[in-house]
Amino acid sequence: MKRRQPPSNGTIFLLLGFSDLSLAAQTSLYVFLLLSYLFSVIGNGLIMLVVTFSPRLQSPMYFFLTVLSFTEILSISSTVPKALQGFLNAGRTISFIGCATQFSVFIAAVTCECILLTLMAYDRYMAICQPLRYTSVMTVSVCWKLTMFCLIVSFGSAFIDTSVFFSLPFCDSILIAHFFCDAFPIISLTCGNTFFIEVYQLIASAIVIMFTSILIICSYIRILTSIFLLRSAESRHKAFSTCGSHLVSVIIFFGSAMFVHFQLGNPLSSYNDRMLALSYSVIIPTINPLIYSLKNNEMKEAIRKLNLKFVALHM
Repeated sequence: MKRRQPPSNGTIFLLLGFSDLSLAAQTSLYVFLLLSYLFSVIGNGLIMLVVTFSPRLQSPMYFFLTVLSFTEILSISSTVPKALQGFLNAGRTISFIGCATQFSVFIAAVTCECILLTLMAYDRYMAICQPLRYTSVMTVSVCWKLTMFCLIVSFGSAFIDTSVFFSLPFCDSILIAHFFCDAFPIISLTCGNTFFIEVYQLIASAIVIMFTSILIICSYIRILTSIFLLRSAESRHKAFSTCGSHLVSVIIFFGSAMFVHFQLGNPLSSYNDRMLALSYSVIIPTINPLIYSLKNNEMKEAIRKLNLKFVALHM
């Protein structure tokens, strides 16, 4: 294949999507993606609504949960609508700008989620291990500053990654063997030796995943130590219940992220790569509303009260 300069803004890519699968498989995936997207947007939107209008939930933990829910909506909205459109042959094309934007937004959302889960772990550490200092340290101002830091780092790193990947010399092929513009399918379109860019991607993702994982593990070691030192079983249960939902979310997110990261160095078929991508781009944003509503008594009570107010207003 001919080597050429980095593509211009007028370049049109073609997403493979799931067009190589049988009609029955495509129909099943279309229904799955559509329902997952609707559930994720409605579920995460409901969390944002409940936290905003519930006085009992005006705490740092729920403030970060609201930002996390927004991030989940941003993440799944950057990939699934285009994937759904891709089931129509006319919707499989994506412009150079569109591909770069999709790549950048998705990377920023995933990075932001890593940092937010770390901030939520720190919040639980302060609440359980340093209760006397909690209200003076985790103020509204501090929460906003931490959130701005999270957004700046996330979108800053996404901008750097996008600049690196989309300045590479591409070959004549414009077919992206994926349902969205992910890192390694884009690398596969480049000409020449891709060793250094693959190493860059592996190291960059490892830094984010491992650094945030270590901070969360350290926080939970201190949290669990403090909980086990409590005298009564009731106190231990009450303390652990405040971080149970977050711990489940951390295990699912980072467990999936580490599994995907360790698979990056291994050759995967296009089909397996796409199925694996569904776990972190679709399934995680979909199940998080369930985790934070079904496993959280305060959230369930707030949803019940908000529902009662809504019913009362329409009677």
